[in-house]
Amino acid sequence: MRHALDIRREDDFAAWYQAVISQADLAEDSGVRGCMVIKPWGWGIWERIQRLLDERIKATGHENCYFPLFIPVSYFAKEAEHVEGFAKEMAVVTHHRLKLQDGELVVDPDARLEEPLVVRPTSETVIGQAMSRWVQSWRDLPLLINQWANVVRWEMRTRMFLRTSEFLWQEGHTAHADKADAMAETLKMLEVYREFSETVLAMPVIAGEKPENERFPGADATYSIEAMMQDGKALQAGTSHYLGTTFAQAADIRYQDDQGQQQLCHTTSWGVSTRLIGGVIMTHGDDDGLCVPPAIAPHQIIILPLLRGKEEDAQILAFCDKVRMALVAQDALREPIRVLLDTKGGKPAVKRWSWVRRGAPLIIEVGTRDMEAGQLSILRRDRLWRDDGKPDFFTQDCDAFAAAAGDMLAEMQQGLYDFARMRRDGAIRRDVASMADLAAHFADAEEKPGWVALPWARPTGGALDAIVEQMKGLKITIRNTPLDEPAPEGRCFFTAEPAVETIYVGRAY
Repeated sequence: MRHALDIRREDDFAAWYQAVISQADLAEDSGVRGCMVIKPWGWGIWERIQRLLDERIKATGHENCYFPLFIPVSYFAKEAEHVEGFAKEMAVVTHHRLKLQDGELVVDPDARLEEPLVVRPTSETVIGQAMSRWVQSWRDLPLLINQWANVVRWEMRTRMFLRTSEFLWQEGHTAHADKADAMAETLKMLEVYREFSETVLAMPVIAGEKPENERFPGADATYSIEAMMQDGKALQAGTSHYLGTTFAQAADIRYQDDQGQQQLCHTTSWGVSTRLIGGVIMTHGDDDGLCVPPAIAPHQIIILPLLRGKEEDAQILAFCDKVRMALVAQDALREPIRVLLDTKGGKPAVKRWSWVRRGAPLIIEVGTRDMEAGQLSILRRDRLWRDDGKPDFFTQDCDAFAAAAGDMLAEMQQGLYDFARMRRDGAIRRDVASMADLAAHFADAEEKPGWVALPWARPTGGALDAIVEQMKGLKITIRNTPLDEPAPEGRCFFTAEPAVETIYVGRAY
């Protein structure tokens, strides 16, 4: 069987991933290392992610705002641990002007800034300064804000959507009167991310706490959602942090309580990024390209009229537009169905495979015979091939398809999730009993390592550092400790102390 892509996942997963991005028309290089141009189909997916997640964020009481791209270095200097975590990735602006010298543009040495500016790697410091102004009394709490923005972290090794020097994200920041309220917020937003990932992206995740060594710089606790990609590696798809009073103390975020006493606020931060698109590619893509979950597809149904430059072309177009109108009047996943009538020129087969590679959920072809019979030829992206290696088109009466399309798209959405979860669960081992077994597993499963679940006693400090060093030798890391699993019986895999929880370990992006 010949597939739409020139390279298969089994042969070279990394090259396959780049091929999907290119041939699904998602993004391209910009000419600046680590920065990408997101093309209309890729941007349309991000717009859907942004819209549906933004609705959930606002439903939990948060308001959107915006903070500057440039942050004074002095803001970061107030929080040493936070700065240390990002220092090697910070892009710094030191001058504000260029000049022409000997026919070349050069930095004007006379235009040095009085204080260097950091291009936003994350906004805790600048938002903390604002919070110190906005919070005065207990009546101002909780303060719940979010921004959609771009950030810059000067990565050494970049890969589109997964790890880029500039990326897009949302970052939520909140201030609370006490730890209990801030922790509740941290876990609430983690649950928002989990639900969003599983119901909208159809990407199963494990929601849990990161170990001490994996915490966000300056945080008291970090939680994550971890997804398994088709190559068995983990993708940290979102994080939520309880920051304690660290940032409040650095930025002087205080409030007067109802007894008239000054108290430090407890703060949180949480975010997801365009990395989610990378996760969707590696969760649902196949050897024919991308397969977009219907919830985030910019167009859920593509109608392709088979035009031949003849008189009946006008009739076919009118028929197709009638079909489009019937479909957009229906709902799928609680929204009107999004339909595109593609009237651009080109050979029908070329156009079909272009949409297959992009991952459009449903593709309809309409020729003269279809029009005369009042029926449609339909191709489902999640069921692309017949057993004989031919595209699995099926025909359906126009009215019947319009009535069934919403349920079909919902079925596809659920099916993508169910298949991804089954694949993930089948790649988690729970029977590894010794370090030798653990090493053997990751040696034998070099190409698709999956995860290993282990009993854990929550070691800290030097004991944890020693475990982390052991794992480095196997090129694995602790992903998280799931919140929804009961404590295992027996003893910690690493320390032999009584186990209190389970950890997942594996290789990661």
